[in-house]
Amino acid sequence: MTTTSPARFRHMLRTNRLLALPGVYDGITARLSEQRGFNAIYMTGAGTAMSFGFPDFGLLTMNEMAGRASVIAQSVAIPLIADADTGYGNELNVTRTVRDYERGGVAGLHIEDQVSPKRCGHLDGKEIVPRDEFVSKIRAAVAARRDKDFFIIARTDARAVAGFDEAIDRANAALAAGADMAFVEATESLDEMAAVPQRVNGPCLLNIVRGGKTPDVNLRDVEDMGYRVAILPSLLLGAAIEAFDRALAALLETNTPPESVNGASLVRDRFRRFGADEWDALRTRFREQQRQDAES
Repeated sequence: MTTTSPARFRHMLRTNRLLALPGVYDGITARLSEQRGFNAIYMTGAGTAMSFGFPDFGLLTMNEMAGRASVIAQSVAIPLIADADTGYGNELNVTRTVRDYERGGVAGLHIEDQVSPKRCGHLDGKEIVPRDEFVSKIRAAVAARRDKDFFIIARTDARAVAGFDEAIDRANAALAAGADMAFVEATESLDEMAAVPQRVNGPCLLNIVRGGKTPDVNLRDVEDMGYRVAILPSLLLGAAIEAFDRALAALLETNTPPESVNGASLVRDRFRRFGADEWDALRTRFREQQRQDAES
């Protein structure tokens, strides 16, 4: 029986179906994804950084990222895979990162080979560490996990810096070092995208970023290419920014807040989506129990 979050995630991967993970960055996006029926979610580093008011330039600390990952993991019952950037230092820092993410209830994470501070994988101007340093950090991540099912994903950003062949070689080296999955970031054509699962000696993840360097693609085609996981970090973030901009602009233009149609019911329903009924039951449960004990 699979009871832990990492074990449940591994169980999901045993099917031949692509696992699509929407990018979340707080309890709201996590809960809504779970309620919509997704079986697992992905904590986007870009979305998390922006929720702190920063661009995706590696400005958040390990404590900030691990803390947010823990909040998200504890807000849902489905597995969470989380961005862990560069591991926040050398092998010692990677070890602590894995342990803190695991302690927070995360099912797995990915660590990349960019120089710190990193940049969004779909921006120009990235730098990467030497291959041996990257592989050493992956070895440290694998050794650090206390739960053998905790999932380690090795991300390489080498495509934009050293070319596609080097990215493939790094992915294979990371898998040979014990990583559970390879993540070749920012392939630049459909041919490259399709070649990754063919040339990488293990399961692969595809990052689908709206407006990024990787071409738009249907998830059915991604599955046919042989990918096991697809993450969509910009899916909810982009939708939220657009919706926020529209609501704020409408208020400035009209000086009229949205109409309160069925207002009380709407407020109650919002809170119910975040566990209001369960918490309301706790308000009186123990007092009622105390009253019954006193009467008996």
